[in-house]
Amino acid sequence: MAEETKNEETKEEKKENSKFEKLISEIEKLSVKDLAELVKDLEDRFGVQAAAPMAVAAAAPGEAAAEEEQSALVDIVITDSGAKKIEVIKAIREINQEIGLKEAKDMTDNVPAEVAKEVKREEAEEMKKKLETAGAKVELK
Repeated sequence: MAEETKNEETKEEKKENSKFEKLISEIEKLSVKDLAELVKDLEDRFGVQAAAPMAVAAAAPGEAAAEEEQSALVDIVITDSGAKKIEVIKAIREINQEIGLKEAKDMTDNVPAEVAKEVKREEAEEMKKKLETAGAKVELK
């Protein structure tokens, strides 16, 4: 009887495999673009998100956290103050209220100048946008 049970299980597995073989062969025929659309449609339909296996990320959690922390903090450096120095001075003082008018003017006259140090990346992007809107050229380091 044990053999009959094993044979039945093997037959059922083959039926399942043949069902998936058809699906797999259809997927193999898709272009990369079509495959990407399929993945997106499946994610939308089932409310899930395709993600990379966590084993790779878990390999070195200490190193990854240190790199993420370092890249999360950036310095904001003006590389060119542009033609509208007064607007740039106002933007500098708005971003870093510890800087006085003279210091802000000196920054625009003596580029490259560091406006803020070790700022979170999201905040730095907002500050960069303000400075660029005022006419300055900015780097995040």
